[in-house]
Amino acid sequence: MGGRLIFLHGASSSGKSTLARALQAALPEPFWHFSIDHLRDGGIVPMARFRSGEFSWGAQRQAFFDGFHGMVGAGLAAGNDMILEHILEAPDWRGELAERWAGVDLFYVGLRTPLEELERREAARGDRPAGMAAEDFGRVHEGQRYDLEVDGGAAPQENARVVIEAWERRGRSRFFEVGAV
Repeated sequence: MGGRLIFLHGASSSGKSTLARALQAALPEPFWHFSIDHLRDGGIVPMARFRSGEFSWGAQRQAFFDGFHGMVGAGLAAGNDMILEHILEAPDWRGELAERWAGVDLFYVGLRTPLEELERREAARGDRPAGMAAEDFGRVHEGQRYDLEVDGGAAPQENARVVIEAWERRGRSRFFEVGAV
């Protein structure tokens, strides 16, 4: 695959979108910023009909995520550099994505944000079910081995600087290590 990938992983409301925008503004080359929120908020997914119960999210969820992961791969295969913000919710996703993106120059970044800050952000946003951040907080980093970890409570421009410096010195990503869960 031709494109490079900066993969931002962290709990809901951890600052992934804010960091992605700071990275886009600071990286010396153009990077796409891609997330599930873009599909939801851009009207690509008929969220009102899912919320009303007309469509079953449970029946569509697997196809949605398979398609989302495929879209990222297609963008990379076309030679686009990307910043992906995503939460590895299902236990098998990491292995599937490591296999799917085996040839990708990938840099795996974990955003660790204090629970109190996650809950404050979640309440301020108002577009997430209450408790989602706390649920993610307890499990999202479990077993993950990142290439770099940053404090999601720090200034986004400072985190972007740290990520770019580490990105420029990167080697093979820990994302692809066997047994790294």
